[in-house]
This record gives sequence, C-alpha cells and structure tokens, in this order.
Amino acid sequence: QVEMPKDATLKETNLKVLEVERILRTKPEIKSLFSTIGATSEGMGMNANSANKAEIDIKLVDKEFREVTANVYANQLKNELMGKVTGAKITAAVMNPMFGGTDDAPIQIIVMSSNSDSLTKYSAKIQELVKKTPGTTNVKSTLENANTEISVELDKKKMATLGLDLGSVGAVISTAFSGNTDAKFSDGSYEYDIDVVYDEFNRRSLSDVSDLTFINAENHPIRLSQFATIDYKRGYSALERYDKNASTTFQAQVLGRSSGDVGDEIREKIDALKMPANVSVAYNGDMEMQGDAFGTLGFALLTAIFLVYLIMVALYESYLYPFVVLFTIPLAIVGALLGLALAKQTLSIFSIVGIIMLIGLVAKNAILVVDFTNHLIKLGKSTTDALLEATKTRLRPVLMTTVAMIIGLLPIALASGAASEWKNGIAWVLIGGLTSSMFLTLIIVPVMFLTMENMKQWTSRTADKLLIKKNLQSVTGEI
Repeated sequence: QVEMPKDATLKETNLKVLEVERILRTKPEIKSLFSTIGATSEGMGMNANSANKAEIDIKLVDKEFREVTANVYANQLKNELMGKVTGAKITAAVMNPMFGGTDDAPIQIIVMSSNSDSLTKYSAKIQELVKKTPGTTNVKSTLENANTEISVELDKKKMATLGLDLGSVGAVISTAFSGNTDAKFSDGSYEYDIDVVYDEFNRRSLSDVSDLTFINAENHPIRLSQFATIDYKRGYSALERYDKNASTTFQAQVLGRSSGDVGDEIREKIDALKMPANVSVAYNGDMEMQGDAFGTLGFALLTAIFLVYLIMVALYESYLYPFVVLFTIPLAIVGALLGLALAKQTLSIFSIVGIIMLIGLVAKNAILVVDFTNHLIKLGKSTTDALLEATKTRLRPVLMTTVAMIIGLLPIALASGAASEWKNGIAWVLIGGLTSSMFLTLIIVPVMFLTMENMKQWTSRTADKLLIKKNLQSVTGEI
C-alpha cells in the first residue's frame, strides 16, 4: 500500500506508484503486479477511496523458487522501498487467503471511552506500547485517518447582534466553498447546471475563510471573523463506535514471534496501565479468536479423556485400571510439546487438534500392556512376573505400530510446499507424542500398574482388618 500526503492528486499518486513498480519489476521473486490507484482494500472489498492512496497486489513465485516466506519477504520489501522511495508511506502485508483483503492483522486492539480527551490520550499511549513490543510491524491506527480541516465555530449572540441568522450564514459559506447548482442554463433541448462558487484563488487559505463577507438586513458588510472563531483542527472522515462508545482501533502484523506470545505481552502491558473508569479495551482478530478456540478445544480435550475413561471402565469392569492407561496422556503431551519446540513450530489450533488425536493413539500402547498383564494374572502369575512378561511380549507390537505411524506422518511434517505451515504442526505433535509414549509407556505404565495393585491390596487388607475389628467388638459386646 502506498499512501501520499493528504493533499496529493491522483496524478501525483500514479507517478509515485509507477516509481514503485519499476523497483518491483526487477525482483525475481515477483511473478506479477496489479495496481489500483485511488483506493485500498479494507474488509472484503475495495473502498477507502482517496486520491492519495494506492495498492499494488503482488503475486510471488512458488515457495520452492524463493528463499524466504511471504511474511518475511513482505517486510524485506517494505524496508527496501522505504529506503528508496521518498514522499510516501509504504506498508506491506500478506493478503487474506479467504477474503483477499490485507486487514487480517493478528493483533487488533479496540480502545473505547465516553470522553474524547481520554480516548485520544490513552489511544496514543497504547499505540506507542504496541509499536515498542518486539515482533510487531505495520502498526496502523484509525487515528491516522484524520484530515486537517478548517473549523468555523459561530458565536450566535454576536451573529444576532450583527443582524445575521444561521440559515443565511450557512448558505453563503456553502455556496462560496462548495458551490451551488440551483441555477440552470437551457440550450435548446439540453440543460446545464450553473455552478456558482468562489474562484479558486479566493479559497486557498485561512484568511480567505476569515474574510468571507456577509450583508445583513441593513446592507452592512460583515466579515466572518467578526462573529466566528476560525482555526485548523484534526477531523475524521468517519466516526468509529464499538459497544455504543467512541472508539479507536489499532492493527499490527506479527513477524519473528508467534502472534500468541506478542498478544499476551501486549495484554500484560495494557493491564499494567492505570486507566480511568471511562476507558476500556477490547481485543479482536487472532487475540480474540485464539482465546475462544483454545477454550473450546480445551473442553474437547477433557471430554475426550473422560469418554476414553468411561469406555475402558466398561471393558475392564474396573474403575482402577483405566487410570493406569490415562497416565500415558501426560507422557504424550510432554513429547508433543517437545516435538513442536524442536521443529520450531507454534502451538496453534491445528496442534491442539493433534493433541486430542493423541489421546486415542497413545492409549493403545498402554491397553496392550495392561490387558495382557491382567490375562497373565488370571493364569496364576504374580503381578511383578506378569508385568515383566507382558512388557517383554508387547514390546514388538508397540514398536511396530508406533514406528509405522511415525513414518507415515513424516511426509506431512517435512512438507515445504504452499500452505505447508498449517499441516506441519499437527504432524510434529503426533510424532513427538507417539515417540515419547513409545519409550515411556513401557516403563511408566508397569510402575503405575504395580503401584495401583499394591494400593488395591493395601486397601483390601485395611478393610479386612477394620471388618474383623468391628466383628470382635460386636462379639465382645454380646458377651
């Protein structure tokens, strides 16, 4: 996106875009360009029409023909253009694959207040805070959309004293600077508007507005400055509201860090600010969706564990042995997180889905050991001997099934094609969880089984002793 000064014409913007295009066409990573002058993409379509703005859509060559990702290349390109192109503000971001816009910033913060001064003050503080947070880039704010305009504040008492009314003053100002087309010129069957407006030479400065002359009922000339305060101020083309309050929105792209880490750091810094009661902050974009999605997936994870436990209770006809199988889940989660860290992947929605899948996959290893151990105990073997034989016997099927799944997941984990980042995480989670489960299940599950069995026997002996003691007390009482 190329943004010229507010007073730039469409021709000046076009010349600047041509300058940028000449630089872009020398890049081997760029496959094609498409430029739009006078508008930028916001939301799901082209809007924000303005002569000083332009957008260049860039299509890159396939991933295997370039050295960096699209996000990194966008940042490199922005830095290079800012050093070579003067007189314009340049931003670059990867387009939204679903809607085609560039406003899918992962960091979106909304500042709300019923007081305009408080809103401006704390919006500026939060914007500076976001810019200083490591990992943020292309920080944008709706405060930047303000235009410099001339404000005319009428003193109604002075106006009435001078013999003027609001209707006539408003009509003169509107005609002088915006024009009036009430009059028509007829030429045969054609009719043309007659635009009555001040000459451009007489509407170029603040003094031209101040010297605008009115004629009152007594035919006396009166200048606008005699009954109005005229000055420059910052004005917005649109007022933004959120939850019925005036608001300001900040957006930022993320580079070099995960959006979750950057978002958490920004939240902590904003919470540390001592803001008045009339100022509040809401979060949008990935910061909001990640919280909702993680909460929903966390509930799904707990539900999956509970359902697996209920099924095993029905199969084993025991409430105790299923707990032994469930101890493989923490082992798998540790391996999954370690696999993500070693592969330099972030914990995303896809990764959490992989962790939920692990619950069923890793429980299989423990079920093989526990089921065969119970079978050997029924044949008359001691718990220790049964565990040693079951672990030895089930080692081969555990290794074969787990290694087969890991090898099958490697193509997904090592993929480097388009959109491969979305799939790599879930594969590395499964590989890490299966690997740790494969090695640790054969150690931890027998230990936990033996511990549970000892606790069961101790509980049974304790209950027997209490029952005997109770019976003795009952007999003594009868005697």
